Amino acid sequence: QVQLVESGGGLVQTGGSLRLSCAASGGSVSFGVMGWYRQAPGKQRELVASLTSDGRINYADSAKGRFTISRDNAQNTLYLQMNSLKPEDTAVYYCRMINTRDSWGQGTQVTVSS
Repeated sequence: QVQLVESGGGLVQTGGSLRLSCAASGGSVSFGVMGWYRQAPGKQRELVASLTSDGRINYADSAKGRFTISRDNAQNTLYLQMNSLKPEDTAVYYCRMINTRDSWGQGTQVTVSS
């Protein structure tokens, strides 16, 4: 059974940075497709960034130039480095693993104050 545990969220001022982590067990971050999603209050969950097993990366337009997705295969952990944060980045951020199953983490709250 795949378990994904996000961490690294918190409260930050506009322009600040955070690094989110997603520690995986029961499945490898180096296989399939890994992704970061977010859901703001009253809005649908949306893709922030994705990373395939062969290294292809896709970013939402809102994340391009500010966010970086990466993984550490030895630590079996997915990361999202977020810089130049804006109040509109405020959301719960979720990690997702798609291989033989579609698995989600429980989410971590990111709040950006103006």
